[in-house]
Amino acid sequence: MKITKPRIAITLGDINGIGLEVTLKVLKDTRVMNHFIPIIYASPKTVAYHKNIIEADELKFQTVSDASKAKPGRISVVNCWEETVTIQLGAVTKEGGEYAKRALEKAIEDIRSGYIDILVTAPIHKKSMELAEFGFPGHTEYLKDAFGVTDVMMMMVHPDMKISMATGHIPLSEVSGQITSDLIRKRILQTTRTMKKDFGIEKPVIAILGLNPHAGDEGVIGYEEQEIIRPVVIELKKKGSFVFGPFASDGFFGSLAYKKFDAILAIYHDQGLIPFKFLAFHEGVNFTAGLPVVRTSPDHGTAMDIAGKNLADPTSMRNAIYAAIDIWKNRSGAKTSKRSDKPSIEEMEKTLEG
Repeated sequence: MKITKPRIAITLGDINGIGLEVTLKVLKDTRVMNHFIPIIYASPKTVAYHKNIIEADELKFQTVSDASKAKPGRISVVNCWEETVTIQLGAVTKEGGEYAKRALEKAIEDIRSGYIDILVTAPIHKKSMELAEFGFPGHTEYLKDAFGVTDVMMMMVHPDMKISMATGHIPLSEVSGQITSDLIRKRILQTTRTMKKDFGIEKPVIAILGLNPHAGDEGVIGYEEQEIIRPVVIELKKKGSFVFGPFASDGFFGSLAYKKFDAILAIYHDQGLIPFKFLAFHEGVNFTAGLPVVRTSPDHGTAMDIAGKNLADPTSMRNAIYAAIDIWKNRSGAKTSKRSDKPSIEEMEKTLEG
């Protein structure tokens, strides 16, 4: 199959946040047009408003009714609403959630119509989305429902670290009750599949973290590692998976052991996100594994405190776009599979507990 430049839908996120600011800052570099066709889902007036904030008069765009009208070499804006919107930079409002939702709905409609290859979502504010009766904790859960898939997985992506999550946006008090052998098995296999399919790693080496301090200390501080996680690791290793652990997360990251692995499976949200953002804030990418379309997002939020001040760093948005293109190429067969550059399995067996 001939690989052409992908058509990328970029949803505006919260109209009061930094989503359009970082998007337009990426597109100011006209060289990006050599790699993809950008299609912003918003309204022309909203885009023009944010364009004035970053003083980007040189940015020109065409307004289209849907992505089928988009042309290479130009920025297209799909008009998702006709009315004039009151923008309140830095404020959490129902309108911020309502128009973010409309942009998402229109982008998904165009994806289903075959007009879009990649979805990149600018940040939404969870409270704004709640005020707009969004009905989902975040993009990940919404997209799972919208595309009718049985399961998706959040994965944070950086050249030096890839972390997937066993559980998603749930209260910490509910995490232990969610941890079952079936879930751990599913997430390890899902992480392995996405490393092969989406990142081109032929034999990915996976680490799994423990739930409790010190990975349970052999059952002294918790039972999940001994009774649930470790048996699944042993089972999958016998079946040929290159998975190790469970590891105590503090020592795992503090000793830089994460550098020995292609991917890491964290048990809950903050266990994975804190070390990831410490390493890669403003550089990392949020990727949703398991969707029929490639979807990425910056690793930061709406940054209401700096919205409208022309201070937002576009690096994570730029990385989200280019990571999505790489994943799309891997899925399309345009990039050849590569071996892991991590230590050999034999070396891992000698140096890591399993």
